[in-house]
Amino acid sequence: MAINQPTKTKILLKGLCAISIIALVVILLFFNITPKNTVTKLENVSDIFFRDYDISTLKNSKENNLIKYGYDLFINTPNYIGPYNEDPNKMYSGNRLSCKNCHLNSGTKPYSAPLIGVIQRFPQFRGRENKIGTIEERINGCMERSMNGRVLPIDSKEMTAFVSYLKWLSRFAPQDGNVGGMGFVKINIPNRAVDLRKGKQVFIKNCIVCHTAKGNGLMSPDGHTYIYPPLWGNDSYNNGAGMARVITAAQFIKVNMPFGATYNSPILTDEDAYDVAGYINQQERPKKSNPEKDFPDLKKKPVSTPYPPYADDFSVEQHQIGPFQPIIKFYKQQYNITKTK
Repeated sequence: MAINQPTKTKILLKGLCAISIIALVVILLFFNITPKNTVTKLENVSDIFFRDYDISTLKNSKENNLIKYGYDLFINTPNYIGPYNEDPNKMYSGNRLSCKNCHLNSGTKPYSAPLIGVIQRFPQFRGRENKIGTIEERINGCMERSMNGRVLPIDSKEMTAFVSYLKWLSRFAPQDGNVGGMGFVKINIPNRAVDLRKGKQVFIKNCIVCHTAKGNGLMSPDGHTYIYPPLWGNDSYNNGAGMARVITAAQFIKVNMPFGATYNSPILTDEDAYDVAGYINQQERPKKSNPEKDFPDLKKKPVSTPYPPYADDFSVEQHQIGPFQPIIKFYKQQYNITKTK
């Protein structure tokens, strides 16, 4: 049977497409070409993140009501232990941030410092205090730094509720609490100082739609909490918070910002995240009291900690905006300590 000309053309085009696809696959495999804006091994996020964490499904009971109160504290922190609570003696949070503003999706989003499994990981050694600390002490670290406030009494109803909520979030976690997707992603730290000019451009292009050009965030309709938190100014985290460190902030930003970014669909490159983190953290923010008491063993201080003292002779400016590789190299050579943040 004779094949007409249009059919021959279609067959030829299909053949060429197939050959092109095969050639592309061979090139990608042979030369190991992958997109630059990807994060390695993020497919290893644990299935635990996709379990049921809907607080509304809990029935009323003494135990469940305490969990739900912990959730309310987490979501609406200023209303309970911040500026809008009715008892001045219970104003422990010094700003109007809520825990949810950093621990996204109520503490269940991978690579946004999620809280699934955190209970099993405590007690835990922390270099900032140079001792084994409890989960309650870790919560109070957030209260003093990210919330720019003061410590909650360990035996308070609020502390008990926070811990109850974290236990509920961690109920599916393995015994050691380690789950794929915990903490932050690793980034390739550029071998240069932060480019503040570029960081500002990244901020203008990607961040002001939510956080505004002045970095003061967007309040919720009730005027008490933030939908999108301020990134600097009086209502932001203070310079003692982990997010005040450029490398830590860049790791968070990489797969969580701008809105819509995820661990498997990042929007910014590592360099973009690095520069915008540096730009944000160079803006004015509250200062933590007694920062010199942090890291009694100064060798354990992260290289991007923005305040002295240090166990090295690098400048405060270099600790704030890099380049960080020379500092990392110094600690490896001098103390055989491998630093990553």
